[in-house]
Amino acid sequence: MWPFVLLLLFDCMFLQVSKKVADLILEKQPAYVKELERVTSLQTGLQLAAVICTNGRRHLNIAKEGFTQASLGLLANQRKRQLLIGLLKSLRTIKTLQRTDVRLSEMLEEEDYPGAIQLCLECQKAASTFKHYSCISELNSKLQDTLEQIEEQLDVALSKICKNFDINHYTKVQQAYRLLGKTQTAMDQLHMHFTQAIHNTVFQVVLGYVELCAGNTDTKFQKLQYKDLCTHVTPDSYIPCLADLCKALWEVMLSYYRTMEWHEKHDNEDSTSASGSNMIGTEETNFDRGYVKKKLEHGLTRIWQDVQLKVKTYLLGTDLSIFKYDDFIFVLDIISRLMQVGEEFCGSKSEVLQESIRKQSVNYFKNYHRTRLDELRMFLENETWELCPVKSNFSILQLHEFKFMEQSRSPSVSPSKQPASTSSKTVTLFEQYCSGGNPFEIQANHKDEETEDVLASNGYESDEQEKSAYQEYDSDSDVPEELKRDYVDEQTGDAPVKSVSRETLKSRKKSDYSLNKVNAPILTNTTLNVIRLVGKYMQMMNILKPIAFDVIHFMSQLFDYYLYAIYTFFGRNDSLESTGLGLSSSRLRTTLNRIQESLIDLEVSADPTSTLTAAEERKEKVPSPHLSQLVVLTSGDTLYGLAERVVATESLVFLAEQFEFLQPHLDAVMPAVKKPFLQQFYSQTVSTASELRKPIYWIVAGKAIDYEQMLLLMANVKWDVKEIMSQHNVYVDALLKEFEQFNRRLNEVSKRVRIPLPVSNILWEHCIRLANRTIVEGYANVKKCSNEGRALMQLDFQQFLMKLEKLTDIRPIPDKEFVETYIKAYYLTENDMERWIKEHREYSTKQLTNLVNVCLGSHINKKARQKLLAAIDDIDRPKR
Repeated sequence: MWPFVLLLLFDCMFLQVSKKVADLILEKQPAYVKELERVTSLQTGLQLAAVICTNGRRHLNIAKEGFTQASLGLLANQRKRQLLIGLLKSLRTIKTLQRTDVRLSEMLEEEDYPGAIQLCLECQKAASTFKHYSCISELNSKLQDTLEQIEEQLDVALSKICKNFDINHYTKVQQAYRLLGKTQTAMDQLHMHFTQAIHNTVFQVVLGYVELCAGNTDTKFQKLQYKDLCTHVTPDSYIPCLADLCKALWEVMLSYYRTMEWHEKHDNEDSTSASGSNMIGTEETNFDRGYVKKKLEHGLTRIWQDVQLKVKTYLLGTDLSIFKYDDFIFVLDIISRLMQVGEEFCGSKSEVLQESIRKQSVNYFKNYHRTRLDELRMFLENETWELCPVKSNFSILQLHEFKFMEQSRSPSVSPSKQPASTSSKTVTLFEQYCSGGNPFEIQANHKDEETEDVLASNGYESDEQEKSAYQEYDSDSDVPEELKRDYVDEQTGDAPVKSVSRETLKSRKKSDYSLNKVNAPILTNTTLNVIRLVGKYMQMMNILKPIAFDVIHFMSQLFDYYLYAIYTFFGRNDSLESTGLGLSSSRLRTTLNRIQESLIDLEVSADPTSTLTAAEERKEKVPSPHLSQLVVLTSGDTLYGLAERVVATESLVFLAEQFEFLQPHLDAVMPAVKKPFLQQFYSQTVSTASELRKPIYWIVAGKAIDYEQMLLLMANVKWDVKEIMSQHNVYVDALLKEFEQFNRRLNEVSKRVRIPLPVSNILWEHCIRLANRTIVEGYANVKKCSNEGRALMQLDFQQFLMKLEKLTDIRPIPDKEFVETYIKAYYLTENDMERWIKEHREYSTKQLTNLVNVCLGSHINKKARQKLLAAIDDIDRPKR
């Protein structure tokens, strides 16, 4: 039932819905129609569009086939072409990179190091661009190896700078290192190469000479150390080897000097050009520049120290004591020049070189000086004391040994001490030889073209001078300054400020036994040899100033020995001191004692029991010389060898004058702490040379006059006469005859040797003094004497003085007061005589005693006599 109901219900609802739908359809019919029209219109439009599209597609197909496909094909081909061109370029670059090593090798052969490094760096940069290609990885490794090879060759090129600096070459090397960014490394390497260059250079030079002298190519020398190699250099090849050694070292130092110059110049240029660059790059450049500058400055001292050590090893490797003097001087000259180089190079005083050459020099000079002293002894013992005729204008500067003093009259100083007062700047060795040459080139060691012209042919320098000897003698120009003085204080050497009158000169000419000769210096061959030795010693001292004291000490020994020999030959006489005349001053006696103790070997033979120290001391001494047997000093006709005595003594005085002339030069090179020695040598030794005249000529004066005969004649005179006599005694005439004979002999001697005025004055003074003292001694021998006898004594003495003044120009007469005072003392009273005895101690005890005894009975009683004799005894007691 229910389904039916439901069906009815559903039918009813369907009818209602259908009705409603039908209503709606009817309601929407117009809209439907209208919309249907629109659809129909749209369909028509779509059909039209389909036709248009069909036509368009047809036209597009026509266009595609006719134009677009061809054009796009061209564009695609063009793009492909561009890609292929880039690929070709890359391939060409890769090909170039593959072939770069050939070009790099060419550039290295051309020494274009900056270009090679620039190319290598560019290749590395390019290789990094194409690193996506598999072939490039191998190329990168190859380029790195090539760059390292370039650095190695660059290091080799840098080492070549050390021996032969080339501006262009060094500029390329520095540019190359700058491109590598290794400026500091380059400087470190450079100093290492310089050190190595010094070692290799000296070794090869010495090895070459050693092998050359050995005469074989034995490789054993190449295995030796440099120090051991130096000991195999022969004496003959020593100097050439030293010269070549210094020349090679000079080249190394010159290269370093020019390297510093290069950096100074380029630093200035870089500073100017870097003013506009960026700050970071400038700071880095300045840092490198400061490092290089400091490194170069420190390297100066280091390199010079290496040079010194190498030369020192060479110097000490050979014993130079066997070398000839000229060869040793040449060695000193080379080392002196090398020290000058060192001072200019880095301001060094070359202490290492100075000490090594000082050791060699002192060792050499001791042996050399010992040999020269032995030679001097031989010369002195064979010297006949004949005059060596030299010209009147002779000067030691004319001798070859003193030629070095002509260039600079003041002692030479090192370049650093040269005064800067000269208008032009002093040119250093580096500036002088920078462009070429070498300061150590061996020059031919020949003498100057001009020869020594110091000897006179026959005692006269020319016939004209011989003819006009007297006329020239009248000229003041030939009178030595010493003789132009009225007198010379023997203590100070000063002369009074007083004009010399013509009369004084005339009187001197009359007393100077030299009118037949030009006033040439008096010297012997031995003197000349000593002067030459002094010149050689000064040469060595001038070259090597550190041994100046040793050289001057040895020079003083030459003078000491010469002075001692003259004294020993001609002045030694023990009886001289007993006269009490002070013929030998205390200074002279001290000097002679010092020479005898320090220089003279008085032992005849060596004592085998003597100590080693004593033996060493004796080695430093020289045996006392002995006068040649050819020299005769006992003949009265020759005034007991007066000519020889004059030549010997005056040659010593001349030698002393030359030492005085050289004193400023010696003082300038003498170390300050040693100058007291030099001053003492001159004040105690050189200045005493002229003092030897007195004891030497006293011996002649003591024998030239027969004083004993005079005493015998005086003893025969009766002095107790009762009346005043008007006639003098015979002994006065005899004494005057002796003086006349002495004067004639003096003239004869002067024909052989010029007798200078001081010598003739001393001779006359000695003779007169001896005569006067003999007169006093004769008067002291008188047993009895009256007042008239005393008057006779005065008459005799006045007669003697009157005649004597005609023979000599010496004024006042020596010891004139000595005689007159003694004669007048006879008339003194007791008290006056006692005071007189105490005041006049120049008389002997015998003379004073005789004076008192003779006065006994006349005006002195016995009591007074005892008192006066006691006073005489008191005076004599301290002398005992």
